[in-house]
Amino acid sequence: MDEFNKIKETAIPILVDYGLDMIGAVIILILGWAASNWFANRVRKYLERSQRIDATLTPIFATGTKVLVLVVTVLAVLNQFGVQTASIIAVVGAAGLAIGLALQGTLSNIASGMMLLILRPFNVGDVVVIGNTTAIVDEIGLFVTEMHTFDNIYVVFPNSKVWGDKIENYTRNSTRRADMVFGIHYNDDIDRAMEIIKEVFASDERVLAEPAPVVVVGQLADSSVNIFARPWTQTENLWPLKWDLTKRIKERFDEEDITIPFPQRDIHYIADNKGPEIGDPK
Repeated sequence: MDEFNKIKETAIPILVDYGLDMIGAVIILILGWAASNWFANRVRKYLERSQRIDATLTPIFATGTKVLVLVVTVLAVLNQFGVQTASIIAVVGAAGLAIGLALQGTLSNIASGMMLLILRPFNVGDVVVIGNTTAIVDEIGLFVTEMHTFDNIYVVFPNSKVWGDKIENYTRNSTRRADMVFGIHYNDDIDRAMEIIKEVFASDERVLAEPAPVVVVGQLADSSVNIFARPWTQTENLWPLKWDLTKRIKERFDEEDITIPFPQRDIHYIADNKGPEIGDPK
């Protein structure tokens, strides 16, 4: 009985202290998690309202803020149990080196993500071509770049793939050239067809005067004389302008009997009336 009382007297204070430490650690974890989300959301909202911070950097800063608060929370929990955080940091640093050697691909994605954020070959909302994929950029993260195609398919590229491949940015420059080809019949009036195209260009205010549109005979094809038309416009007007011009030029061609020929071939048949020679199996 005396031994039981001694154990009880010794164990109860330990359990009380340990229990209080556990309760304190749980409270710190809950508060730290809530604080990390709160700070991350505050940073995100502030950056979204700011005119000086690009939207590309917003998710990076928000995620970095959350991670920083969580790291402080973990250190506070360890300190709650009397763990020397300095030694923990040293151990984590050594472990980080070993993990870094094992995860070279992941670190390559992080390095590529940093290069994308620093050099900025594209921003959120830009239309880019990476490899054989044309898509709109949604988010540039430390590990991956998220995009969606024009038919709304979700696409994710590892940052190392993006940085190591050719990048074509369709929306980076403020102006774009619309490349158009109009084929007319060989018997049609070439000068009149070119004049019609120029008139349609001049009537549309979206076509820029500088650089001046180019209208030339570009190719003598098998079935048509191909006129190359190259108007310039603001980038956001490119496709609506191209579609409208194509329709209006076709309508003007119809009004003035300028024909767009179907593909055709001239076949010459030479009749051979001679019969088979003797010994010919035919």
